[in-house]
Amino acid sequence: MREIVRFAKAAAVPEAREVLEAQGLPEEDALAPRLRRLLDDAMAGYGGLVEPRAVLEEISPDSFAAVLAPLGIPGDDLVVRRIYPRAEVLVLFVATVGEAVPARIKRLFDEGALAEAWMLDAVASAGADLLADRLSERLERALAERGSHDARVLPYSPGYCGWPTRGQRPLFDALRPEEIGVTLNDSCLMSPIKTVSGVLVAGPGTAHKFRPDFPFCDDCRTHECGRRMASVLKRA
Repeated sequence: MREIVRFAKAAAVPEAREVLEAQGLPEEDALAPRLRRLLDDAMAGYGGLVEPRAVLEEISPDSFAAVLAPLGIPGDDLVVRRIYPRAEVLVLFVATVGEAVPARIKRLFDEGALAEAWMLDAVASAGADLLADRLSERLERALAERGSHDARVLPYSPGYCGWPTRGQRPLFDALRPEEIGVTLNDSCLMSPIKTVSGVLVAGPGTAHKFRPDFPFCDDCRTHECGRRMASVLKRA
């Protein structure tokens, strides 16, 4: 079933801690006063401008295999290809913070307000990622209401873990997110830029477990997969 989700603004506002962690900055109490002001102003500005929305649609394993097939990547060379056959439910999604926030970031850069633009950009990036988590939580609740209390949901997105950005082309062909104002350019970059796409994979916590021994793992800077796996396994 296809669904359009329009979030409350507050649902797309990240915690200050999340914004700081993503930038490698110290905890709030240790921030220099100017950085503290930049963060506060960026959080307030973002909260007023954000227009969070998403489109999602459940997809069969065979249909998702067809989304991955055009990439021509062999065997188990994608994390998501190793994960999705274990899923109970697969849901394609695209979620965006809207047009107003990126437009404001661009204006700040054009005006030479680089620090303000940089901080607002960081808040918006964290906010877009948060929307994928909100959709995951939403799907977990829906599955629990249907009796699947052990289902754990994680989002997997093109651009990460071996799934190349060009993978957004077949994903967009399948989901058609233009309905919420999201488009894809010739370079497979999304507009508005603060947008996330991918697949929600629902299954037991162990369905998300894998050994990070792919060739691309050596180039990963965050190794976020470990935290993600731990987050679902501890609730299994």
